Amino acid sequence: MTDPRIAQLLKERIGLDTESVGEAVIGRAVRQRSSKVAGGDVGLYWEHLQASADEVQALIEAVVVPETWFFRYPESFAALAQLAGRRALALAGARPLRLLSLPCSTGEEPYSIVMALLDAGLAPSTFQVDALDVSRAVIERAEAGRYGRNSFRGDNLGFRDRHFTGVDGDYQISAAVRAKVQFRVGNLLAPALLADEAPYDYVFCRNLLIYFDRDTQEQVVGVLRRLAREDGVLFIGPAEASLLSRQGLRPLGVAQSFAFPLECKTPEPAAQPTFVAPSPRQPRTVPKPGVAPARSSIPKPHTPVTQAASSPAPADTGLAEIARLANAGQTAEARKQCEALLAAQGPTVEAFYWLGLLSDAQGQGAQAQGYYRKALYLQPDHQESLLHLAALLAAQGDVEGARRLQDRAARGVKRDA
Repeated sequence: MTDPRIAQLLKERIGLDTESVGEAVIGRAVRQRSSKVAGGDVGLYWEHLQASADEVQALIEAVVVPETWFFRYPESFAALAQLAGRRALALAGARPLRLLSLPCSTGEEPYSIVMALLDAGLAPSTFQVDALDVSRAVIERAEAGRYGRNSFRGDNLGFRDRHFTGVDGDYQISAAVRAKVQFRVGNLLAPALLADEAPYDYVFCRNLLIYFDRDTQEQVVGVLRRLAREDGVLFIGPAEASLLSRQGLRPLGVAQSFAFPLECKTPEPAAQPTFVAPSPRQPRTVPKPGVAPARSSIPKPHTPVTQAASSPAPADTGLAEIARLANAGQTAEARKQCEALLAAQGPTVEAFYWLGLLSDAQGQGAQAQGYYRKALYLQPDHQESLLHLAALLAAQGDVEGARRLQDRAARGVKRDA
């Protein structure tokens, strides 16, 4: 069992909720650090923590296990490219766009932001990206800009050819992309975080809030709103949409972008979710988070489905309604629709997958795992269920189990390519 004093210390310093990551993750980090500096004696280690700010930082870095890759949730970057392009045009050079990525981990997210904007045609002088993380170690890796194959997932890897150079089996980010990101160590819970900086047009803070308790979540959202312009946009993770919806924000309306404009308090008629038309090879009607459109090096916004002469199948209609409700942050109603679809149509992969995603959004990790496993029972290579289940296992400390699921997902992508 984790020493409650150490758990409280981590909560105070970085807002970490022990239950969200699992005691195994914290316990492993404590054993690692206490063995190194206190002979494995946890009591002596606690005393050492009290006297050493450097050791507190070392413990934080041992607990933080980054899991990210380039263009994760590609619809977010497609939406960003459109928004930034319009805003840059309106500014007409009056000032550069300001973007923030936190926590930036090993740099895949801020570098993806830069590549998306450059490939959308924005001039380097029209924007600048700041990237923060609490861990010095991951900042150093991000600044080095060298990545292995695990940072490149999916089959839309044209950006790698444009922006990286192969070096001894790894890939080095180009100097042009690197120059657009300013990295720094920063704690999201620090009272004066970025207090001397101008507000940001676009703020990325994805898959962090799920590790906090409710009070800390509310505090962090307040910080994010302070850091953004009044007409700014927050990009969050798929399991965090309901939190922003409870605060009166409404999603942008681009499916699976998880973008929330701060000035938009009510949904706009033109901002309704759109859906991907099914192809013979992938007969799913509802777009899935994290999957880029085929044969496109930089993800493009989804094209709305045109109405066919015949009526859509009941299952397709039900899934579209589930997606609409989920994109609007109405998770409870979306769950009811999933249950109704299962009752009417019987077990389906997509219904179980959406129930898993919605359970994630409501902080019900164990229930989400059950639904993802049901989806995988019906379709063992369902990539999004594999990746989301892997993320849950990793958060609980089952790194090996998560890696096996990620490998299965990667094999499925290669077969489809």
